[in-house]
Amino acid sequence: MAMSMDYIPEAVALGSIFSYDRKTGLLLAIFIGLQNLPESYNAFGDLTKSGFSPNKSLLILVPFSFVGIIAAVLGYLFLNENGNLISSLMLFSAGGILYLVFQDIAPMIKYKSHKAPAFSATIGFMIGMIGTKVFS
Repeated sequence: MAMSMDYIPEAVALGSIFSYDRKTGLLLAIFIGLQNLPESYNAFGDLTKSGFSPNKSLLILVPFSFVGIIAAVLGYLFLNENGNLISSLMLFSAGGILYLVFQDIAPMIKYKSHKAPAFSATIGFMIGMIGTKVFS
C-alpha cells in the first residue's frame, strides 16, 4: 500500500511535468526510476519469501507497472496546468515513501510488527512541512 501511495502520485506528477518541460521530466524520470528499482526488487523478494513463486510474483508486479504508465498519461493530459494539485500529490507521495522507509526498511531489526516508528516519522514529516510553510 505504501508503495502505491508513492508510485501512483509520482507517476501522475511525472506526466504533468513532461507536458511543461521535457528536460525536467526526463531528469525526474531518471531519479524516480533509480528510486523505484530497489523498491521493486524488495517487493519481488517479499513476495517470494511469503510463498509466491517467482513467476507468480512477476505476474503480480508487471501489470502494476502499467498503472504508472496510465497515471503518467492522465497527468500529462489533464493536470499540466494545475500546480497546486501536483504539489499536493507529490506531498502525498512523499508521505508514502516515508512510511515505506520507516515501516518496512528501517525498523526491521528491532520492531518486527510495531507501527509506531513509521507513524512517528510520517507525523514528524508533516510537522516539518507545516513548520516550513508557517515560518517561511
